[in-house]
Amino acid sequence: MKHQKSLFKAALLLALGLGGPQAQAQTKPKAKAKTPLPAATTPADNMQQFVASLMQKMTLEEKIGQLNLVSVGFDVTGPVVSKDVDANIKKGLVGGVLNTYTPVAARKLQALAIKESRLHIPLILGYDVIHGHRTIFPIPLGLAASWDLDAMERSARIAAEESSADGINWVYSPMVDIARDPRWGRVAEGAGEDPYLGSRIAEAMVHGYQGPTNDLTRPENVMACLKHFALYGAAEAGRDYNTTDMSRQRMYNEYLPPYKAAVAAGVGSVMSSFNDINGIPASANKWLLTDLLRNQWGFTGFVATDYTAINEMEAHGMGDEKKVSELALKAGVDMDMVGEVFLKQLATNLKEGTVSQADIDQACRRVLEAKYKLGLFQDPYRGVTEARAKATMMKPAFLADARDITRRTLVLLKNEGQTLPLKNTLNIAVVGPLADRSRDMIGNWSGAGDGKQAISILQGIKNVGGAGVRVTYAQGCNVTDDDQLIKRLNEHGGELKTDPRPAETTIAEAVQAAQGADVVVAVVGESQGMTGEAASRADIGLPGRQLDLLKALKATGKRLVVVLVNGRPLTLPWESQNADAILETWFGGTQAGNAVADALFGVYNPSGKLTMTFPQSVGQVPIYYNHKNTGRPYAGVLLDKYKSRYLDVPNDPLYPFGFGLSYTTFTYSKPTVSQASLRPGEGLNVTVTVQNTGQYDGAEVAQLYLRDMVGSSTRPVKELKGFQKIILKKGESRQLTFHLAADDLKLYNDDLKFVAEPGEFQVMVGGNSRDVQMASFTLAP
Repeated sequence: MKHQKSLFKAALLLALGLGGPQAQAQTKPKAKAKTPLPAATTPADNMQQFVASLMQKMTLEEKIGQLNLVSVGFDVTGPVVSKDVDANIKKGLVGGVLNTYTPVAARKLQALAIKESRLHIPLILGYDVIHGHRTIFPIPLGLAASWDLDAMERSARIAAEESSADGINWVYSPMVDIARDPRWGRVAEGAGEDPYLGSRIAEAMVHGYQGPTNDLTRPENVMACLKHFALYGAAEAGRDYNTTDMSRQRMYNEYLPPYKAAVAAGVGSVMSSFNDINGIPASANKWLLTDLLRNQWGFTGFVATDYTAINEMEAHGMGDEKKVSELALKAGVDMDMVGEVFLKQLATNLKEGTVSQADIDQACRRVLEAKYKLGLFQDPYRGVTEARAKATMMKPAFLADARDITRRTLVLLKNEGQTLPLKNTLNIAVVGPLADRSRDMIGNWSGAGDGKQAISILQGIKNVGGAGVRVTYAQGCNVTDDDQLIKRLNEHGGELKTDPRPAETTIAEAVQAAQGADVVVAVVGESQGMTGEAASRADIGLPGRQLDLLKALKATGKRLVVVLVNGRPLTLPWESQNADAILETWFGGTQAGNAVADALFGVYNPSGKLTMTFPQSVGQVPIYYNHKNTGRPYAGVLLDKYKSRYLDVPNDPLYPFGFGLSYTTFTYSKPTVSQASLRPGEGLNVTVTVQNTGQYDGAEVAQLYLRDMVGSSTRPVKELKGFQKIILKKGESRQLTFHLAADDLKLYNDDLKFVAEPGEFQVMVGGNSRDVQMASFTLAP
């Protein structure tokens, strides 16, 4: 390693004209002196001087090369695979590579750049590390359900340690898109529907990846990439890649806060989204990428597109390849992911005067600065060795953390008659198409994770139940019997294996298993390929014959525990009415089976809370708790016709935002406020007492909501403004104090000014967004 660093240092000095034979030859005439650069006085000055010196040596072709991000390796997320990569790296025509990992592969690519290109500029190596690298954690929607910021930051820290040891220095996470339509497959990848909670999670994930001080030179840290900028979660009809159209006031109040929070937390890079925004694709949207991101928010990192997003602007109708190249660069895009439009067109754009040399230099500088911040110019390999990787991947401490974190994400949706926890002397029938599916446990966007190393729920029940539990297993039915859907999923890594026998036969086997058991645990839901990118669903109920299976099991008269494995809110009206207990487990990751079994047997008391509303019917979508009132709100009077309501289903969700039960119960006192009237600029405290009134120790997420009763613009019926996760022993009570700061009372008004408007406010505190108690105060003019 020391020898490699010395070679690299010598090569770099040579490239900068600071070493080698020319510097040592006393008899050769000196080159004409250039204007000296100012002396560096701060780390930022050092970086700027270093990058400026390097850029003085670069040709136009090499500068454009730094803007080229290519795909090499194991995973492809789009229709294009990069070609001639080795040759282009040697020519200095590649700035970064995605989809390559392992020390051997990463070092090989990096060596091409630093040993065989003219200026020896290292590569930035990126990968989709979304919810773990080798040790896989629950999908982000599941992680959010923990409402445990420390746990989420810890998951990102472990992902950073593993991915950095595997040769990666740049991760495409966190995804912070606010999403209110569960038909959209990528809800699995985000934090749900709330901007306040989404903002806190964005900050935690950035700190987890980049370290608490954002010291990216540390080899165990990686650069995070905020995505997808912006508004991607509001795609029309819940259909991936679709258009987005909303007022700027709604953007600022409801959709932009998590992006802004990640920028304030120091995120190193941003990924532009696929969608257009009010008619302009994100990758051509100068207002978005320059005016807002850089000028208003002060972002100083670099912007990369999503996979071939510049090319796709042709299909958007923005012009030919030469035109979209110009639009993207001038909008503020610095790196072109896989499409190679910049590589092909920017020199022509410059020649024709549609972009300037300054435009190209600015983008190149930002990419080089990212590499400098990562310490790649000091150590392009960042200490990546096979020995370090072997010592880091899936070590016991990481697996223990994964099990603990996964348990915190489980949401108990129903528990009639204290069906759960199970007693460990039972005969249990474990049935369902997802009970013995370890691959599905790690979910979509599982990166370098290996499903074979994951614990299935069937195995977890056996592990935790031990010898005192008799377990009988039957698959019961397939996840789906739709041959075309199976073919489509398996074409892209779905790994669905189906039982060719008629569903009536397999359901009968499950019924037989149930009849000999004390309780039935039915593990149902979606396969991992049914959520994630390009996995939107118009019908979000249980697929295939799974509901038929549950009905047959219910008919046996046995207690029925439904364990859900899924990546989105589902419509579950029958299940909610008829199951004795329902446990939402998401795609729980490497330790999913053990964690779920811990909850089923009462080793762990579930404490998760939903961060996305579960509708009763897909016809209610989009449905979210922080909606606005209409002029004719429905108050529940059945015969009121001219109200904002449906004829065939209620307005209310099946399970509201923030909802989640426990094996114990909690009661809340009426909240009190520290003062009944505030002057502008003041804050106040809200106090409430929470008591554990049940028979188990447990954790509760106390949630604070606010409503601005009168405003210059219509306001949501409630907005989350704070939460505290506490652990109470049975019988214990605790007084909690929430602080509402002056900014918590503000909104972006119609002029996009962030202001607090005088009048009455309500504060509400409870265990979810529906079941709250209220107090009020006024803000004086």
